[in-house]
Amino acid sequence: MTESETIAVERMDGQAVARAEAEFRLVYAEVFAEKPYEETPESIDASFRGFRSRVREAPFRGAIARTGNGEPVGIAYGYPLSPSTGWWDRLTTPVSDELRREDGRRTFGLMELAVRAPWRRLGVARRLHEAVLADTTAERVLLKTRSDVEAAQAAYRSWGYGKVGEAHPWDGADLYDVMVLKLRAPGR
Repeated sequence: MTESETIAVERMDGQAVARAEAEFRLVYAEVFAEKPYEETPESIDASFRGFRSRVREAPFRGAIARTGNGEPVGIAYGYPLSPSTGWWDRLTTPVSDELRREDGRRTFGLMELAVRAPWRRLGVARRLHEAVLADTTAERVLLKTRSDVEAAQAAYRSWGYGKVGEAHPWDGADLYDVMVLKLRAPGR
């Protein structure tokens, strides 16, 4: 049995993710403290204040990967984008109104996908991605990823994502690529 086979991935709704917050935070804090992210304890605290409010939303979905002894090694989470989402507002170059159109069901926003260093390149990220999207009825997935993280860029492209623009997701943020994965034709 390979090491990747000993890792179990669990899909979760928002309530289950809220109960597992400490595990999600552990993975998030470790991964995003690394270069080039270099998040501080204060920025991680701020991220998890927002996390707590998002998990309460009914359509929130998450996934966690754990070793056979229960150690958390990876996370993924997100939710369908509402008609009033601000995700499109930070683009450096405007896109068409049709691309920006949201109705609360059209687009699943993948907020985070992270795997701790010892478990990378074992297919864990792909399994988390598949798990968090397993029951979505969305037409597409939208994510923002740093343009300078080559491994993430390569993974997303190999999974079918295409770049549709660039954005500074918050004031003072580095430039991120905005990527979309088409899941199905509109109305299907």
